This record gives sequence, C-alpha cells and structure tokens, in this order.
Amino acid sequence: MGSVDVVLLTKNSEKVLEKCLRSVYENVPVRQLIVVDGYSSDKTHDILSNFDKKYHNIRIIYDKGTRATAREKGIQEVKTDWFMFIDSDVVVCKNWYQKALKHLDKTSGGVWGIEVWSTIQNEATLKMFLLITRKIFDMRGGTHDTLIRTDLVKDIVIPKNLHVFEDAFIKDWIRKKGYKIVAAYNPFCIHYRHEEVWTLRGNINIISDAVRFGSFKLILKLVFAYGFYTVYSVFQLFSNNVKRGKS
Repeated sequence: MGSVDVVLLTKNSEKVLEKCLRSVYENVPVRQLIVVDGYSSDKTHDILSNFDKKYHNIRIIYDKGTRATAREKGIQEVKTDWFMFIDSDVVVCKNWYQKALKHLDKTSGGVWGIEVWSTIQNEATLKMFLLITRKIFDMRGGTHDTLIRTDLVKDIVIPKNLHVFEDAFIKDWIRKKGYKIVAAYNPFCIHYRHEEVWTLRGNINIISDAVRFGSFKLILKLVFAYGFYTVYSVFQLFSNNVKRGKS
C-alpha cells in the first residue's frame, strides 16, 4: 500500500499541532493532508502554512458545524484507497504506518492505534488505563489515530448533531458492512489532552456531552470506563493543586 491521505480536524489547535504534524510526516507516507478547520483564531494557520512550505501537500477546508459534519467533509476529499484520521492533540509513535499495516488482512476495515494520556507516569495506572481504553474502543470506537479503508465510508451519512460519538457511528458503519476495525496496542499515540479536562467544569462538560449525544444503552456500557477516567481526572486535579501550593 502506497501513500495515504490524512484527515485532520482543527480549531485553535496551536498548542500541540506542530508536534502532531511533525510526528505524522515522519511516520506516515502523506499524499495529502486534508485539514478541516473550525475557523481557528490562534496560530493554527501559521503552523499549517509553515508545514505546507516544506511539503506542498496541505489543503484546508472549513466547517462551522460539529465533528460529524467536519469528519464527513474530510472523508469526501479523500482520494487514496486508505486514509488516516488524526487528532490535532496527539503525537503518533515511531513507524506508526508500518506498524498499522501489520494488522491488515482481507477482512480489515481499519486499524486504531491506542491512545495514551501524556500525564500518566505510574506503571500500574498505565496498565489499567490501557485495558480500559481498549474496552472503550470496543464499545464506541475512536479516531485519535485511525487508518480506514476509504470505500467503506465514502457513502457515510453521519447525523449532524453527533459532535460526540461520531466515532461510534463510523465504527458501527464499517462493522455493519462486514469488516472489522482492529484496536492495536502498537501502533499508538500520545494524547496531550486540554487542561480543561483536569478541571471539575471540564469533567462536567464531558459527562454532559455524553448524555446529550450518546444513546442510553451506550452510556450504560461506558459508566465503568468513564468512572475510571473521572477518578483519574480528580486525582490529576488534586496533584496539580498540590504542586501549585508548593510553588
């Protein structure tokens, strides 16, 4: 398999974007980087411009809607047999693409590289996190760093209100066509989540979005998993406050 198109959603993504793009270009054979931007007002466009001067293969389109409408717009611009979804706040591992190819066979519709939160330092916490994150993917999917067979989703129509759980819709769409998406521990990505996640308000917003956009059945399945995330977030919030108190 040759080069692939890469679909990247951005909106005020300056904090991690440069690291993200560097990791993608170093570890994925990018034919075209398709950026779906939500009208960023920070340095996102400057960073993209610098990379385009070097690689000459970045196309920016704009979308004012949800993640669902943005992902659908990105898919429609893909020209390669396989393409990659990448989040703007992740850094992919070395040789990501070559590692992903090892998971493909005739029944493959996609490969998802597991995410690891950048804040996790403890080995026991990491093991628990990897186990639970893998279970979450089995239930709802993920698009942090995902290789997808294009012809399976070219006809996809994602409900426009799915600003959250659009990844679950994409996963189910592919599986309903008789193909599998492999959740892999290798390749993987490091996820630099926004600081708001480690605040009480941030956690309330995440839970609120899950209730608003997710089905009741799916929410019930995810209660335990998100319970772990919430406990970890509270621990992270407590740790950050302690560090500030000592400084």
